[in-house]
Amino acid sequence: MLSFQTILGLRCHLESQGGQTIGLVPTMGALHEGHRSLIDRARQENDLVVVSIFVNPLQFGPREDLDRYPRPLEADIELCRAAGVDVLFTPTASSIGAVPGITQVVPPASLTDRLCGQSRPGHFSGVATIVHKLLQIVQPQRAYFGQKDAQQLAIIRRLVADLNLPVRIVGCPIIRDPNGLALSSRNQYLSASEKTQATALAKSLQVAKQLFGSGERQADSLLQAAHSTLRETPGPELEYLALVDPATMVAIDRVESVGLLAIAARVGQTRLIDNLLLSHRKPVIAIDGPAGAGKSSVTKLVAQTLGLQFLDTGAMYRAVTWLVLESKINLGSEAEIAELLARCQIELRGAQVLVDGRDVSREIRTLEVTSKVSVIAALGAVRTALVQQQQAIGRNGGIVAEGRDMCSYVFPEAEVKVFLTATVEERARRRLAELPAGSIALAELVASIGERDHLDSTRAIAPLQQAADAVEIVSDGLSIEQVVAKIIALFEAALDRG
Repeated sequence: MLSFQTILGLRCHLESQGGQTIGLVPTMGALHEGHRSLIDRARQENDLVVVSIFVNPLQFGPREDLDRYPRPLEADIELCRAAGVDVLFTPTASSIGAVPGITQVVPPASLTDRLCGQSRPGHFSGVATIVHKLLQIVQPQRAYFGQKDAQQLAIIRRLVADLNLPVRIVGCPIIRDPNGLALSSRNQYLSASEKTQATALAKSLQVAKQLFGSGERQADSLLQAAHSTLRETPGPELEYLALVDPATMVAIDRVESVGLLAIAARVGQTRLIDNLLLSHRKPVIAIDGPAGAGKSSVTKLVAQTLGLQFLDTGAMYRAVTWLVLESKINLGSEAEIAELLARCQIELRGAQVLVDGRDVSREIRTLEVTSKVSVIAALGAVRTALVQQQQAIGRNGGIVAEGRDMCSYVFPEAEVKVFLTATVEERARRRLAELPAGSIALAELVASIGERDHLDSTRAIAPLQQAADAVEIVSDGLSIEQVVAKIIALFEAALDRG
């Protein structure tokens, strides 16, 4: 593991690692198993993992705990080394430019002036400024943040979207002690008795979640249940308890699809936060895997069996190809194609495919479209535009989707993630059975499929890669019905989890 304190040294090193994907885990140190889970996720999804440790003075108010915030650097270094971190960045306030009077990033007041922002004015501007600096300095493909800081996560996602930063923000689940207390660097401020009192925060959220699971959707009833539970434990002084939209932080009266139940309280002198998501949308099932593993057939049958929408991503790429051909745009003119896509809308209605309201279901199956679709699908601008449309389709859940990077990029929040695969030899045998007898030898197919796997896993755009939290299903020796049954079992388990 290499360690840098200066931007220049860090940039020199990262620029020498050309072509490798970078995952950034920004922290303020005092690392614990929650941070370790972020590092582990980054380790699984990137070539290089960079962890930053910086106690950011811009996000502390005048009466907050900047001076006594824990700084166990040696222990943090050991945790990072044990977790397989490649690069540790430990800048000083002066070296990173976190000094009074600097240009600051000011997120929308609608996101910052509520919940934690009510008692911590200026906090989120300080967070956004340093996170923006770190993203510009490290230039990662992915950056990892914990769901415990849900308001911070929403603000950073908005920052990245509004400023068009080329990074994917990955939200990771809250890690808890066995007694339910959400892990936090500030937990070490708590005495043994205060830690017991602090578990009341998680218990109050869980009571509301149980009520939600029984069918209650009204905010008043859910919040009342949480309040009643919290009052049973003396000690915590409630700052807020709210049910909000997880993207905007605006209070909601009823959970129509998903809501964030958030709480902040003081236990002794320590301010703690916690939250959980309440969702009753039908789960999203995302299926990825190598070519020839049977993803398309399985996905269609899963959707049909469960009565969910099949998100035919292949048809969407065909629709774009048809539109480009119809508009007589040069297939190599990515800029013109990007402009065209920005003005069109692709809809899937059952077996129908519509482009700007026109049914093109038959036209997208022509030989001309088939022969050109791979060229169009390889364009980064096309993929970006279609991913946005696919995410919009899946926002309310109830879909089954298969395709490249479906689990880790298109639907990273999917409730069910499957990496459907089979050995190269098995996929070659299946393919051989579809071809005329004697047209090709099995060994040639094995070599061809192996080469395609290599190319798919090393391509610059959307390389084939199993998402860290995807369930692998190896279909060797399984019928399509058996594979479908395994996926349906995962779906039913997701429903049980609520």
